[in-house]
Amino acid sequence: PLPKVRATHPDCSVVLYFQEQEAECLEIIRTESQRPTPSGPPGQQGCLTEWDGVSCWLAVPVGQSRAVACPNILHVFKKSKALIRRNCTESGWSFPSPLYDNACELEAIGSSNDTEDKASYFVTMKVLYTCGYSTSLAALILAIGIFSCFRKLHCTRNSIHIHFFTSFILRGAAVFIKDAVLFSDESIDHCTMSTVNCKAAIAFFQYSVLANFYWLLVEGMYLQTLLLLTFTSDKRYIWWYILIGWGVPMLTVCVWVVTRLQYDNHGCWDDYTSLYWWVIKAPILLAIFVNFFIFLNVTRMLAQKIRSPDISKNYKQQYMRLTKSTLLLIPLFGVHYVVFALFPEHIGVDARLYFELVLGSYQGFLVALLYCFLNGEVQAEIKRNWGKWQSSMESNVFNLVTQDFTA
Repeated sequence: PLPKVRATHPDCSVVLYFQEQEAECLEIIRTESQRPTPSGPPGQQGCLTEWDGVSCWLAVPVGQSRAVACPNILHVFKKSKALIRRNCTESGWSFPSPLYDNACELEAIGSSNDTEDKASYFVTMKVLYTCGYSTSLAALILAIGIFSCFRKLHCTRNSIHIHFFTSFILRGAAVFIKDAVLFSDESIDHCTMSTVNCKAAIAFFQYSVLANFYWLLVEGMYLQTLLLLTFTSDKRYIWWYILIGWGVPMLTVCVWVVTRLQYDNHGCWDDYTSLYWWVIKAPILLAIFVNFFIFLNVTRMLAQKIRSPDISKNYKQQYMRLTKSTLLLIPLFGVHYVVFALFPEHIGVDARLYFELVLGSYQGFLVALLYCFLNGEVQAEIKRNWGKWQSSMESNVFNLVTQDFTA
């Protein structure tokens, strides 16, 4: 059977696989040491269980041998049916025959240039997503300030936008916090790190990602409600939206944390191969698929309203303005996640990292652009207040000049 590993990256899988094998072997050695030593001449008691750094060699009497297969682990050994043997002699265990690198056909290990290129690749990616999240955070904070400062923009629709923007701010902050906790000290092996701080950082990151997807779901639900219930006050639903956007992710993360503490409290919880990862993954996929059906339904309703002769031109333009941003974001946010969800976590790691970190880091900026900066209502309000401010300044200057002249 394939080894059960808990890791995000194949390199961590290797480390954790050998750690688990060594722990099992050391437990056998500890059990053997507690048994009474059999009587007999020295050298005839046999060879005790031994861990050689790769395999566990169970105890055998003198004159017998033991054979083990190559470690069944990807990215290190090629699949091979060859066996490695060791004989138990009066002097102890013999050397493995054949050697591991001959029998198991080691995968080609990258040269120092490959290692440097890989390190440079990750450094470049970190610079890109750091710039992306920084740009997004600045744009989102400015957008929230615009919606908050102008009283005419205070409405349920923009309140939902503010919550949506806040979920993006939390997601960007969670990425920076996670990097600071997991990778700030190069002397610490992040594959085996298991501290309260790193688990809290991962839990906060998962909450921010969940909240992000569920506030996108709320945007779709609000748009559908607005098209269905044209003459109904939408303020009565705002608390339900808040409960879905913030409450469902909080409940999900709490269940996930309790589950990990009880059944899989290993490492830093940043693994995506564990079965318990579905506690987080399933609600995200549910939100994406529900949003997809909302996308189809809203498109259908919009087409009906635009074709209807009873709807005035102003209402048609209003419907188009309300829907274009959400209809663009729903497929944009969910498509890549659904595609990667259909494949195992170790497939397409580079592409997955690029979509989720680099391109994902600019999603907040795109959201602020669509919902705020390119919003005609926002632009009109900014122009109106800018004109009032200019008129006020000109009036003040005129009053000062007049006072000086009359004086």
